[in-house]
Amino acid sequence: MASVTFERANDTSRRRGQPRQATAKRLSRPPRPGVVDLAVVLFGLGLGASVALALTAETAAGMKAPGGVAMFIGNLTGLAGTYLALVMILLVSRIPVVERTLGQDGLLAWHRRLAPWPISLIVAHAVFLTIGYAQAAHTGVMHELSTFISSFPGMAIAIAGFGILVVVAVLSIYSVRRRLRRETWWAIHLGMYLAFALAFAHEVVLGPSFVNHPLTQAVWSAAWAATAGVVLVYRFGLPIYRSLHHRLRVVELRPEGEGVTSVILEGRHLDRLPISGGQFFEWRFLKRGLWWQAHPYTVSARPRPPYLRLTVKAVGDHSAALARLEPGTRVAVEGPYGAFTAHARRHQRAALLAGGIGITAARSLLEDLPKRSQPVVVWRVASEAEAALAEEVRQLVSHLGGKLHLLAGSREEFPLEKVVGLVPDLATRDLYVSGPEGFVSGVVGLLRHSGVAEEAIHSEVYAL
Repeated sequence: MASVTFERANDTSRRRGQPRQATAKRLSRPPRPGVVDLAVVLFGLGLGASVALALTAETAAGMKAPGGVAMFIGNLTGLAGTYLALVMILLVSRIPVVERTLGQDGLLAWHRRLAPWPISLIVAHAVFLTIGYAQAAHTGVMHELSTFISSFPGMAIAIAGFGILVVVAVLSIYSVRRRLRRETWWAIHLGMYLAFALAFAHEVVLGPSFVNHPLTQAVWSAAWAATAGVVLVYRFGLPIYRSLHHRLRVVELRPEGEGVTSVILEGRHLDRLPISGGQFFEWRFLKRGLWWQAHPYTVSARPRPPYLRLTVKAVGDHSAALARLEPGTRVAVEGPYGAFTAHARRHQRAALLAGGIGITAARSLLEDLPKRSQPVVVWRVASEAEAALAEEVRQLVSHLGGKLHLLAGSREEFPLEKVVGLVPDLATRDLYVSGPEGFVSGVVGLLRHSGVAEEAIHSEVYAL
């Protein structure tokens, strides 16, 4: 495709006497649904093996002894809870083949659904074991808890891990978390890794399924070591490699609309960057006050080597600070991520429904759609002043033989029903929905109610 949609970045090239740059054509790899199916099977086998460990460690005589039933339940819930904790960590470890299939939104959704289970099971583990040991010793629960701390090796560490787990769990409740700054909650949430590490150490030392069972100790340790390795490779190793390899730095800031700024970056080997339109990076700007936090922003155009662009609306402290970046600021990246890509298409034609700054994902996705897609783009903004990149979107839609509906006005003037109603042939298109959480959830709900197949709906939420 001729470079008709990245004029502002190309202005930088022309001022430097360089030729206009073509779009990088390397795309991210397509999703592999079979890998997810295999992961589900392995998850079931692992959960079954965890339950089996608890069952085989118990004897009929032990069950009949005082406190035997409570101790068995405590052992079972502990094994199941720590196994589910391992799975929960894997869900957010950014394994590329899984992330490309489910997308980060999908993985985080499963992470949130799963989270109450390991936490509840580990709480049950602590309660039932304390009750069981108290019954066996014919003492009170509080006395037995004191005995645990003073007499059992490693128990104080386990209780510390349990306390961290409970605190992080409470702060992760939506009604509590939404009152915290994103950076604060993210830093606190890292405590989960420490809590689960302490739980693992306690389990292999004291758990009846592991004491005097070197083989099960070795297998369980290998599973946790592999999980830690995956986290280190994909959450730390790969981002460090990509950041050093591409050496991105800020070269220009461009006002695009009311409160909207494009950050134009320059880097090396961007023609080798495996990214599709609609994907995003976790960006870390290496300057005082910003270097320690990474935020997700969608790339607003496919790379034009040696340039890359993101377009951000100031809706929080971090996004507002990007408008004050200085040229030369180094940038580290993690990604690209997201399943909001042309790979997800099930139909020849597509419709893109965007709210506000959600147009950045739609705009870059348009570059990857084939001409036969004849896209219908419905874009709702509060005012025309906020319609960043409007001319680029118009040119891309026209090039693909599609139609753009720009709805500039209030939510009352353009309700979600009107947004969806501007796509008359819903059943014959893939529907891509991007924007704030309320916009996306509302539109997706209307599409489902209209009978659109689930596999034809693709969404990307822009949230703090």
